[in-house]
This record gives sequence, structure tokens and C-alpha cells, in this order.
Amino acid sequence: MNISFSYDRKQVIQALRYHFFSLPEIRLLVILINLFTIVAAVLLYFKKISPFAFLLFSTLWMALMLAIWRILPNSIYKKAATFQDDFVMSINPDEIVLNTTRGTQLWPWQRFSKFLETPYFFHLYFDKRSFFLIPKDAFDNIAALQEARELFKKMIPLAGLR
Repeated sequence: MNISFSYDRKQVIQALRYHFFSLPEIRLLVILINLFTIVAAVLLYFKKISPFAFLLFSTLWMALMLAIWRILPNSIYKKAATFQDDFVMSINPDEIVLNTTRGTQLWPWQRFSKFLETPYFFHLYFDKRSFFLIPKDAFDNIAALQEARELFKKMIPLAGLR
């Protein structure tokens, strides 16, 4: 199966957000900050802490959300030249072959550690932090999309199972 694609900025930013929130350390950090902020709100209501402490936790929460939701995805998008390229990809039972104007890259299926499906992309992970995005809208029709999904499920372990 052959597909060609380029990246849409808004979709890539959303995919990067999914990636960040899929990391256990980010999820744990968000949960802890939310818990501390809720506890601070309850303690403020019962006048056990000063409004300054509540303001501090709220500011921390807002800064964390701003960093994860806006700053990190946008900075990665701007730095990565990959998102500006046009791609032709061949997906077959033996390997994935990626062609750009800069060259060709061949990835055997064993190279991938997991995959994650999000609303706009398939995230093919090489390791915990590096991955390649395949846009779902690159597929000609639903049948081709489903065929690729089944091949990914067969050849790459699902995210979270490893």
C-alpha cells in the first residue's frame, strides 16, 4: 500500500499533545498538580490557608497546562524540519519504506516498539520518546485505512501492552 502526505500544523500540534499526555510522568504530574490545587481550594474555603497559597497552586496549574498544551507542541513543531516535508510511504508486510526529497528510509517492523492511534494519526514509536506520525487522511478510503490499522496491530504491539 502506498500513500503520500504532508502534515497539517493544527493536527500535528494535537498529536504532540496526545504524545505528551501519554507519558506516565506527565500524567502523574498533572494529576498531582490538580490534586494540590483542589486541596488548596478546599483549604482556602475553610480558611486554613491564605489566598496567596491558593493563588500559587492555581498559577502552578496554569503554567503547567500552558507548557504542555501550547509551548511544548509549538516549539517542537517549529524546530522539526520533518513537518515541512512531503512524503511517499510504502507500507507492506515486511517493512515500511519512507521517501522524501532528502532520501529514503527503510524500517523493518521490528524497529517499532509500539503504536498509538489518535483521531488524526497513527503514532509509530521507535522507543519511549521518538515516533513517526502517519496521517489518517493520507489513506484513499476507509478500506485502506482499516487495512493499515490491521497491519499495525498485527506487526506492532499496542501501546501500553509492552
